Amino acid sequence: MKNPEEQPSLTKSAATEIRSELARKVARLIGTAEILSTDVPGLTLYRRTAPTASMSATYEPSIALVVQGRKRVELGRTTFYYDPSRFLLTSVDLPVISQVIEASEESPYLCVRLKLEMPMVRELLTREEIRVTEMPSDDSGMTTAETTAEFLDAFSRLMDLLSTPDDIPFLSPLIQREIVYRVLRSVEGRRLRAIATLGDQSHRTAKVIAWIRANYAKPLRVDDLAEIAAMGVSTLHHHFRVLTSMSPLQYQKQLRLHAARQRMLIDGLDATSAAFEVGYESASQFNREYSRFFGQPPMRDVRTLRSPGAAAMGFAHDQNAPASSSSVR
Repeated sequence: MKNPEEQPSLTKSAATEIRSELARKVARLIGTAEILSTDVPGLTLYRRTAPTASMSATYEPSIALVVQGRKRVELGRTTFYYDPSRFLLTSVDLPVISQVIEASEESPYLCVRLKLEMPMVRELLTREEIRVTEMPSDDSGMTTAETTAEFLDAFSRLMDLLSTPDDIPFLSPLIQREIVYRVLRSVEGRRLRAIATLGDQSHRTAKVIAWIRANYAKPLRVDDLAEIAAMGVSTLHHHFRVLTSMSPLQYQKQLRLHAARQRMLIDGLDATSAAFEVGYESASQFNREYSRFFGQPPMRDVRTLRSPGAAAMGFAHDQNAPASSSSVR
């Protein structure tokens, strides 16, 4: 019989072995592409062969599992690092600044992202095995957690389905449920549990976040948001800041600035047109806030993003963050 004290090292060894095999699977499937949407619903693969500059994005509810390399994400004044030892859990739509900080031709950054479906999360919460009664602490809507051997094994089996596509419709939902189950059972999953629980203040705050995400170009009245959340203005402010590290108005502003940047960079709009399209009524106010947030005026920033050096660094938009928004019901 094995000494119980040996178990942690064995578990760590198993995680290392599964992680290495998972990295090989991702590398084989994605080839030389930077992004690959797979036939498994919600599963996307990413690859970078060099560190990137800072990129703006809005992360939707998801699990991001880096199997090789390292990445940094800034949410407000909080910075998260995730790598093969820790995955990133995003429980609500969040505007962030991200950067791949470890990647090379010989050892590319490789990431697997699984979109979270809230109906599945809520259904799992009805199970006795993961029913919880404790109130969540002041946790952010974003966190990192350890990649255990069991967690990695579930992702590895999900990846294996890509070799047997006929099995995807039946087995993919089962394996995804297992992955979400393991997240919900973890300490770091408590905020996700709260957001998915109907009536919980985190869930009601998440409804406000989803509304702003879908209507960021419209005028925002905090009293209206409080009505959506069915809570007082000060209570909403507290829970909103806990989840997003910013106030509702700051959240809207960041969504507008990220969107305007993409309109100028991808659609070729000038600064004034982009400002009005995302909801600004004053071009000068847009220029001030853009310069303060991104470090330089809009069109100068766009020229920087389009420069050969910036293109080589992958500067502009974080492909790990789909443009589609999610809803909380």
